[in-house]
This record gives sequence, C-alpha cells and structure tokens, in this order.
Amino acid sequence: MIADLVLRNATLPTGRRADIVVADGIVRHVGAAVRADETVDCTGYTCLPGAVDMHVHMRGGVQAGKEDWRTGSTSAVAGGVTVVVDQPNTVPPLTTPELLRARIREAEERTVCGFAVNAGVVPEADLAGMWGAGAMAFGETFAAPSSYGEGLDAETLRGLFARIHALGGVVTVHAEEVSGRAPATLADHDLARSGGGEARAVQKIAGLAPAGMRLHFCHLSTAASIEAARGTVEATPHHLFLSRRMFDPDDTRARVNPPLRDEETRRGLWSCWDRIDVVASDHAPHTIPEKSVPFETAPSGIPGVETMVPLLMAAVQRGRITLASVIEKTSWKPAAILGIPRAGFEPGNRADYALYPDEITRIDASHLHAKCGWSPFEGLDAVFPEEVIVGGTRAYAHGELREAHGAWYPGQGYLSRENK
Repeated sequence: MIADLVLRNATLPTGRRADIVVADGIVRHVGAAVRADETVDCTGYTCLPGAVDMHVHMRGGVQAGKEDWRTGSTSAVAGGVTVVVDQPNTVPPLTTPELLRARIREAEERTVCGFAVNAGVVPEADLAGMWGAGAMAFGETFAAPSSYGEGLDAETLRGLFARIHALGGVVTVHAEEVSGRAPATLADHDLARSGGGEARAVQKIAGLAPAGMRLHFCHLSTAASIEAARGTVEATPHHLFLSRRMFDPDDTRARVNPPLRDEETRRGLWSCWDRIDVVASDHAPHTIPEKSVPFETAPSGIPGVETMVPLLMAAVQRGRITLASVIEKTSWKPAAILGIPRAGFEPGNRADYALYPDEITRIDASHLHAKCGWSPFEGLDAVFPEEVIVGGTRAYAHGELREAHGAWYPGQGYLSRENK
C-alpha cells in the first residue's frame, strides 16, 4: 500500500502507539508503517479525532466585518475543530432552499474545514424544502429572543416540532425565559434571563415535542436545566469556564445568551459533566466597536471556536476531566447526533485529527484567528494543537495555515434523496 499520509508513532487516546495510514481522506490501516507521499511524526503529541463544533455562527455576507467563512474556519482549525455546523439566524435568515443553497456555496468558496448548515425554524420557513436541499438539522430554534432570532410561542413551537418530526430531523433549541427591562449590568442580564427561567423553558419545550422526536438543547447553563432536559444536551466553554465575577459589572464583552452565571452555578454545571452530551462553542463574534456601547444596547455573543478544545485539553492535563470524555463530547457524540461519519482510529473512519503537545499555555487573543480580534478567555490555561489534519490533508502546522479545503456534510434529507 502507498498512502497519501501516514501519522507515524501516533499516541492514541488508549495509550497505544501506532501508525495511522490515510488515503483519499479515509483511514485505511492502523498499525505498522507503509510508504506514503507525506508523513507526520507524532512523537510527543496526543492524537485526537478532529472536533465537530455543532453550534457556530460564521457570519459572512453582510456581517463579514465580524467574521467570514475563511477567518472563522481558520480559527476552527487552529483550535482542533475540523467540522463546524453553522446556525441559520444569518442576515437574512435561512428559511428557503434557495437561501440555504446560497449559504452552502458561500462556505464552499471560503472554508478550510468541513462544514454543515442548519435550517431556520419559523412558521413561514420551507422546512421540507431545506431538508431536501441538505440542511443538517433544524435550528437553533428560538424559544426566547436572542441576537438575530425572534422567540416563538408554545403553540407555534408545537406545530413546527410536528413538521420537523414528520421529516425525521433533529431540532436544536435555544431555551430561555426573558423578563424585565433592558439590563445595565451582567447581574441584571443574569436576572432577566435567569437560570430558573431557563430550566422552566427546557421543561416546557420537552413537553411540546412529540414522543420520539430527536430533540437537542443548545448551551444549557445550569444543572437544573440539564436535569429537566429530554434528548441530548449541549454546554459551552464559556458557561463551564467563566462566571460573571471574572468581569467588571458592565463589561459588554461578557454579554452572551444565556448569560454568564455566578460561581456557584458554574461549579454546579461541572457537576453534570457526565450528563452533558456535547460541548459546543456557540461561536458568535461581534466587533469591539459593536461591543463598545452601553450595556443596555450591546449585542450578546462571544467568539470561542478556537479556544473550545484547548480549554478542555488543559482541564485534562490538570486532571479535572478525562481525555476519553473530551473526545466523546467534542467529536464522537456530535457526529453521531448529526449523522456525520466518525473521525477516529479504525479503518473507514474520517481522517480528521489534531495533535496536542503536553505544554499548557495561556490564551492570548493576539494569537487567535477570529476576525473580531478579542476573546473573553484571555489569560486562561489552554493546550493548542500543533498539527491539524482535515480530510487526510495537513491543514495547519505549527501556527501556519496550509492549503486546505473543507467538505460539505449534507443532512439526512439530502442523503436519502440522493440514495433513492
């Protein structure tokens, strides 16, 4: 066998050392060495399957000043993320097959990592048309208003859920309650979108969904919300690693929906680590000028796709969580939920990998690749990958982006149509 790429002396998560033989973007053999067009010496690194971040907002289009597919996907790859799932609350929102296809074309022209695109969920949306056109999932579906997304009432959600369930799709839900006046501080924001309200919203939405529906809750921020959930649940690095006490009371850079909570709530979220199915970044960048306004009018959202896995890898090295759990929550479980082929260490697996050193560093926003140029995680411990392979190609090596192109991963509606 002559391979396209061999990862030599790779230390697998099990501790075994082996050569990973790749051809045509697929793992062909794991074991003894063979000849290859290109080799990567993995000595001294831990080899992880590439992460699937199933919750990003890549902006682009009229919002390209915040982020575009090139900068956002470069940021993803530099953080060990090899597939991203873009949310549909774009400008304009993705509610028709034509808009969805245009979004896919925009990504195909610019991205350096694998990608999928979700369909918008509003009453007038052509859900069946977008499902057939390749939507990966439905939502982020807003049960409360958020940036570029209007909240939907219970009866509207019930009807939309029934339509999605009939198609066999996954629905992803943003669950919150919103009350009170426009907040002036992080504490006000926490109160207006309270943890208790989030848990009530989760419980209500779980009751609206038909039996057997594939239901996924986005960015749950409290233990009570996770306990109330049905289906799969997602948590973010910012709710795991940040609390509002780490920022000045009116620091708009920390404004995000759901809000950052207090320290006790943040620690409580960690207590649910084993119940959390997916860690996703909810990468939602805004520029510094957009954030540099009074708190009441500042947009909610923070960048995070590049720092997600590095933060978790530092937690692994500190002994807080296991490497196996990070792989499960950032790569294998999101791939399983979405129906994306698994990246891994068996013949036939997708050849997406990231090689992590043992060295813990500190996050420095000036070294990150998101266009917005800042990070709420500044100064926190992290372990960044030295090499990242996307589709069997070295996409990123020692701080430099190499020539790479990411594949589109269509959803099951498109795949079923193509297989008929």
